[in-house]
Amino acid sequence: MVKEYRTIYKDGVGEIVEKKSRFICHIFHVESPQEAETLLEQMRKTYWDASHNCYAYCIGTRQELMRCSDDGEPAQTAGRPMLDVLAGQKLCNVLAVVTRYFGGTLLGTGGLVRAYSGAVTEGLAQSVVVEKKLADMLQIVTDYTGLGKIQYILGQEGLQPMDSEYGEDVKVTVPVPVDLTERIRAAVTEGTNGRAKMQVLKQLYYGKIEGKTICFP
Repeated sequence: MVKEYRTIYKDGVGEIVEKKSRFICHIFHVESPQEAETLLEQMRKTYWDASHNCYAYCIGTRQELMRCSDDGEPAQTAGRPMLDVLAGQKLCNVLAVVTRYFGGTLLGTGGLVRAYSGAVTEGLAQSVVVEKKLADMLQIVTDYTGLGKIQYILGQEGLQPMDSEYGEDVKVTVPVPVDLTERIRAAVTEGTNGRAKMQVLKQLYYGKIEGKTICFP
C-alpha cells in the first residue's frame, strides 16, 4: 500500500461562464472504472440537452488508470486539460465531468482549454479533498501517572486519539503514520519509564478534515 495519497472526501459542483457558455463541473470520488461509467451515464441523462459532457478520471492510489474524453469538442481542448488539473493536484480515485451549454460564441482552442481546466478547478474548490496517510492503529495501555506524558507526546506530533478507555488503567487508541510508529514507541517508553504497553491493532488510512481525524477502512 502507498504511504499517502490525495483523494475526494466530499463531492462538489462548480460552475463558470465564458462568453455566455456555461461550464458545470461535477467532482466525484470513484473507486473503479465501472463506478465512473455509471456516474457518467447518470450525468448524460441529467444533462441530455447540453452541448457536451466531457470527462476525466484518475483511478488507483498511484493514478494507475487515467482516461478522458472531449465528447465532440476539438481534440485536446477539453478532456486532456481536465485530466491535467486532476493529475497536477495529485488526486487519485476522482472523476470530473464538465457539462457545457453553448452560449453562441466560439471560444477558440485556447479559450476552450482555459474554460474546461477552469471549470475543474472551480469544481475542486467546491469539493473537500483529503490526504490519506497509511497508519498503524496503536493501542497504548498506561497507568494514570503516565497519561499526561503520553498526551503531550501525541500532541507534539499532531496525533489525535480515536478512543480512550478509563478503567484500572487507561487505553489510548491512536492512528500513527507508519513512518512515525517506532519514534512514538520510543518516546512513550522513555516518557513512562517503560511502564506503558503498546501494540499495533491494525493498519488503515486516516486523514484530517477541518482539524478532525477520520479513519478509513
